[in-house]
Amino acid sequence: MTRPTIEEAQARLTDQVMEEPGVVGTMIGECDGEPCIVVLVADSSDELRARIPTEREGYRVAIQVTGEIRALE
Repeated sequence: MTRPTIEEAQARLTDQVMEEPGVVGTMIGECDGEPCIVVLVADSSDELRARIPTEREGYRVAIQVTGEIRALE
């Protein structure tokens, strides 16, 4: 079986984690020189971190606290 692209893995993870209160988005980033999926959160709590996987389809998942994200007027 072939490994999915990071974009495919990100899309599936996004569908899962965007339902979690406090998650404001996802993006593809770099972790220790390797591509990874980054979950953006408004505020980090142990409870929220426990609900976000550390790996998705062979790609590392990292958490980045960004605060609330709002569109500019």
